[in-house]
Amino acid sequence: MTTLKAAVVPAKVLKNGKHRIRIAIGHKQETRYIVTRFEIDNTANFKGGQVVGVPDAAHVNAKLRGILNSYQDALDKINTSSYTCTQLVEYLSSVKQGAISYSVASADYMQNLIKEGRRTTASLYQRASDYFIEFVKYDIMLDGITPRTVKDFDIYLKNVRRLAPVTCGMHMAHLKAIINQAIRDKKVSYDTHPFEYYERPTGMPKERDISVADVKKIRDAEIKEKSQRVARDVFMLSYYLGGINLMDLMQYNFKDAKIMEYVREKSKNTKKGDMKISFTIPEEAKPIIKRWMGRNGKLDFGYKYSYPNFRNYVTKEIIRLGERLEIESHVVYYSARKSFVQHGFELGIPLETLEYCIGQSMKSNRPIFNYVRIMRKHADEAIRKILDNLK
Repeated sequence: MTTLKAAVVPAKVLKNGKHRIRIAIGHKQETRYIVTRFEIDNTANFKGGQVVGVPDAAHVNAKLRGILNSYQDALDKINTSSYTCTQLVEYLSSVKQGAISYSVASADYMQNLIKEGRRTTASLYQRASDYFIEFVKYDIMLDGITPRTVKDFDIYLKNVRRLAPVTCGMHMAHLKAIINQAIRDKKVSYDTHPFEYYERPTGMPKERDISVADVKKIRDAEIKEKSQRVARDVFMLSYYLGGINLMDLMQYNFKDAKIMEYVREKSKNTKKGDMKISFTIPEEAKPIIKRWMGRNGKLDFGYKYSYPNFRNYVTKEIIRLGERLEIESHVVYYSARKSFVQHGFELGIPLETLEYCIGQSMKSNRPIFNYVRIMRKHADEAIRKILDNLK
């Protein structure tokens, strides 16, 4: 059982001879203290956990009761048995009056995504939130999330959930986005941002690109099995449409579209979230789009999978297609994006143009995304040159 009470430690005398009132946290046979801003001239002015014998005693006692109540409310929301006394002090030290819980903030965040029509994105954020709640084992207050919490969550994803570094990085990025939105909405403030010391894993570079000949082999493959046709078509669409990611491809409304303009889901709600990609839809992509476009303008392959399940399905089928065509390299959906860039680079297309096409963050000394019409012209020329190389 954890106890809270106002206390004075006689041995802790300030240089001016006064004493600071502290909050004593008793837990697992240990006692730790949180210092308040209130002072008394003498220990005789403090009896039974209250200030006595001074003019503003009632005011100070009311403030202390408010602090104790806020701390108790925070403790009621967690499983204190999972904490050491020192960890409870760290948690309570960050508690502020009027703070809201993480689950409320994350629910608001995902509700906004759904209102924007981004349900698949919301489902990914939901998974990250589920992992976080699973880790902390309670509905933690936003201001109770510390750099230590973030570090331990990262370790949990790696060692307990045994997720790949890139997947861990994705979930950590989603958690950070929720916290950042709460900060922007003035729901919470931090002296030290929870992600201040977190470094996202870069991962080892993987050779995912394939040769021009292999792309042709995928394009020209005669396939009867529907799952393999879907795999081939989404792969080629990614290649034709500047290496577009699967999520962005599945969410795009192609109805009456001649120009493709979008902001990558991965980039939204970031500092550079307004980076719009714009280019003319090439002729090679149009028959595939027409073949699979539903009434709402989005691609419909006839499968009622959630996005994560559809992504896994496509990945498996593309791997199987690559093996069937006896392509030596390991082929996945991402290979289309990597190959698009590699082939363009080999053709002498400037790297900044290729980065624009795929929506990759550019260096500060390179062309910026604000010049959409200028960059669209360069993107159209680059895509045309890369696709002509397939003929």
